[in-house]
Amino acid sequence: MRQKVGLAAASPSGENPSVANRFLDSRVTRWSVLALAIVLFAVTNLPWHLDDYDQAKQAFTSFEMVERGHWFYQHTPNWWVATKPPLVGWISAGFFAVTRSWELAWRLPSFLAALALLALAWRSAAIYGPIAALTATCALGLNLFVPRLASLVRTDMPLALVLFAIGWLIWEKTRTRAAWTTRDRLLLFLLLSAGMLIKGPIVYAFLLPGLVAFQWRWRGTSAAPSAWSGWLPWLVSFLVFLIWVAGGILFVPEFTEHVVLREFAGRFIDEVHRSQAFYFYLPHLLYRFAPWSLLLIGLAFVALKKNNGGSTESGPAKLSPETFWLLAWSLGGLLVMSFVPSKRIDRIFPIVPPLCLLLAATVAALREKESRKAIVDRSCGVAIILAVIFTSGSTARKIVLAGREHRDAFAVFGRAVVKEATARGWRYGVVGGEDEGMLLYVRRPEFLEPDEGAAEWNSGKLDALVVPDDEIDELLPRLDGEPKKFLTSESAGNYGKRYFLLVRSPLS
Repeated sequence: MRQKVGLAAASPSGENPSVANRFLDSRVTRWSVLALAIVLFAVTNLPWHLDDYDQAKQAFTSFEMVERGHWFYQHTPNWWVATKPPLVGWISAGFFAVTRSWELAWRLPSFLAALALLALAWRSAAIYGPIAALTATCALGLNLFVPRLASLVRTDMPLALVLFAIGWLIWEKTRTRAAWTTRDRLLLFLLLSAGMLIKGPIVYAFLLPGLVAFQWRWRGTSAAPSAWSGWLPWLVSFLVFLIWVAGGILFVPEFTEHVVLREFAGRFIDEVHRSQAFYFYLPHLLYRFAPWSLLLIGLAFVALKKNNGGSTESGPAKLSPETFWLLAWSLGGLLVMSFVPSKRIDRIFPIVPPLCLLLAATVAALREKESRKAIVDRSCGVAIILAVIFTSGSTARKIVLAGREHRDAFAVFGRAVVKEATARGWRYGVVGGEDEGMLLYVRRPEFLEPDEGAAEWNSGKLDALVVPDDEIDELLPRLDGEPKKFLTSESAGNYGKRYFLLVRSPLS
């Protein structure tokens, strides 16, 4: 395969490389798009805040670990039981121990996972030649999924990295025709256990359908070794998850209701989570993965085009084992997730990395034909240019709009509160609960009810209170000592709400 791809990348004797070929083969192109992708990973979600996409819930898990020592079972800021296993929270807590910055600790797991995913995609696609590798890496780094998820405080990116590592391990076995060893099975067990401790058995939805399809396709033939490692890594890793679930059921009040029934079983019940149509993911995938989704579809049609003799030159039945695995892995995950009634677009992201590798395999296969090399190179070059423009423009627009709407207003206010309280030695609390991120901005472990906040203020236990504007009119008459508004937040994004820091007057 290496030899064929290498020959395909070379220009015919006596011919100069085309403009598209020189563009794709250029080191300047390669390092420029990689640098752009990394910059987009870092800046797309600026200015940083926790007010959307359930970021506050995920951030609070590690905060609670450090503040209260709850290492295995955590809560949301409003004290519901946290629904996800704790691995990403452990990682964030570890980063906080090193950096002493929660803003970095919350976002580094996703950012570093994105970088690792980019590096693994490059390394994997490199066997198909430099042009195919560049195309696959650009497809992974320059789309509307990855830059957005790369610094969100969520588990999507770490989960995608673990799933891609597992799929890559299976892909390597099918590509090299190597048998599974004890070391391979141990590595698979560790990766599966990590996936289970990030988001639970959803790892099966992305991997097992493709494995079933692969085993069925190559049944009764020695053309490829089994992609199946045996049951042991899969069952023992699931046992790890069951132990965590059993501990929650036995020792954590409401764990069964919030996690087992609502979070896991509720995904299949329309009344619990918002249900979407079966085809929900497909148009979103085509749009958010553009132009690569369109390039992949276009190249697939070219590959399936009949030659002059009327027979197909390629097709699913003639795919190599490793390419068939990439196809089954991607489509299997998409199909199974489409059957789950509860849908959110980020949940389908783990099929994007294998689609990028499938794109590399398709590009390499088509470039082996001299008659198709020019059109493939031009198509890849155009896709890279469009992706650079589209992704960069979307990111710039997002940052400008977020800055214009002051979406980080609550985060800025929270930093000001912490700074003033630390400098003046104030004891303070926060009343509310509707805006979960506020608890983390002011670095408090729990919200206070208005009655509780008033009682602690009047007893002298608190020197300051953070209060939302929809609570302040009712609370002010109940506070002793002529409280004054010391700090006021701006409205964040589309919220019409403001927050105030109340302190005693006169200031000490």
